[in-house]
Amino acid sequence: MDKRELTAKIESHLQVLCSEIGERRVGSERNRQATTYAEKVLEAAGWSVEQTRLQVMDWRSEGATLTCGGETFEVFSSHYSQGCDVCGKLVAVDSIIRLEQTDITDRIVLLHGEIAAGQIAPKNFPFWNPEEHQHIVALLERGNPLALVCATGRNAASAGGVYPFPLFEDGDFDIPSVYMKDTEGERLLACAGQAVELISRTERIRETAFNIIGRNSSRAEGRTVVSAHIDTKIGTPGAIDNGTGVAAVLVLAELLKECKHPVELVIFNGEDYYGAPGQLKYIEQNAGRFGDIMFNINIDGAGYKEGLSCFSPFDLPENIAATLRDTLCNNPNIVEGLPWYQGDHSLFLQQGRPAIAVSSQWFIENMDTQQLTHTPKDNLSVVDCMRIAECAAGIAELTERLFQH
Repeated sequence: MDKRELTAKIESHLQVLCSEIGERRVGSERNRQATTYAEKVLEAAGWSVEQTRLQVMDWRSEGATLTCGGETFEVFSSHYSQGCDVCGKLVAVDSIIRLEQTDITDRIVLLHGEIAAGQIAPKNFPFWNPEEHQHIVALLERGNPLALVCATGRNAASAGGVYPFPLFEDGDFDIPSVYMKDTEGERLLACAGQAVELISRTERIRETAFNIIGRNSSRAEGRTVVSAHIDTKIGTPGAIDNGTGVAAVLVLAELLKECKHPVELVIFNGEDYYGAPGQLKYIEQNAGRFGDIMFNINIDGAGYKEGLSCFSPFDLPENIAATLRDTLCNNPNIVEGLPWYQGDHSLFLQQGRPAIAVSSQWFIENMDTQQLTHTPKDNLSVVDCMRIAECAAGIAELTERLFQH
């Protein structure tokens, strides 16, 4: 398949995933439409396909309001939060020390400043959960406030390009919370000590989602796993994060279908969701058998319209590292990337398996400052499909070079 045909197929996949379907939050009907689409593409290419059921939570909000006296403040329901209709005294907390010292029982708590600078890890998130975050959650749960109002700024490293961002995005955290801009929080500070009324209209819904796994062989030992996550954050069509990765996997189903080496194509569901259910299910399914995996290639953030593509190596044995170097020399539009860990390749690294993370050089180098991911701006206007085609062709070439003997 030449680059032009490959690019056209990628454009077609992205049109379905990011334009026709759009937001693919875990548990939603659109998420299920996306996984059904991926399953059909893999089956049509001749792969044996497994659909893995996941029990998840969908979530809906009809908005939130916050008032103090006759003044109204703009707030948003925190994703996956419980709803509330409460009135109570407002107390302001700007640090962990202040939280430790403040009586928050039956109060509405304004979290601002230092304590609200970066998104708090979900309380049961298995891959990253700093002790400081666990301490904050424990203090809040012991304090038993009526609700939380979180004033946040920008923090691309923890929350992508969203402004303001939900400080808590956690279906396992039951204290109702809303969030607002840091500038709005400065206004609200004047109400500290006064009674405020907060209404947040939300609903948690038990739902089903799926991982999709394609295999070209019944042999699991020594397999290469190529992966991408199909879900998005709430409110984004998820083009760079991560429709492009899924589109690359779907065309690789055609590029690698004649490969004699065992390959597993994994469409994960949950990378942008508080509970990582697809990743946890995959770990459960492969317990004690991760040694069967030769290495992982994970695609996330590929295809940005500016700059080159990058392949970032992690703990590669010399034969794979040498093959990667040869592949990059033959593909001038792909370079070796900086190390980064905010993707599903980390799952394999934590299980002791080497990996290559495929992304965009611009995206990786600007990860801490970009204002794109997790927002409506992450749409097809920022994608260069030729870059995705180059990534897919590079992965196919790497695989062919590695196993040609």
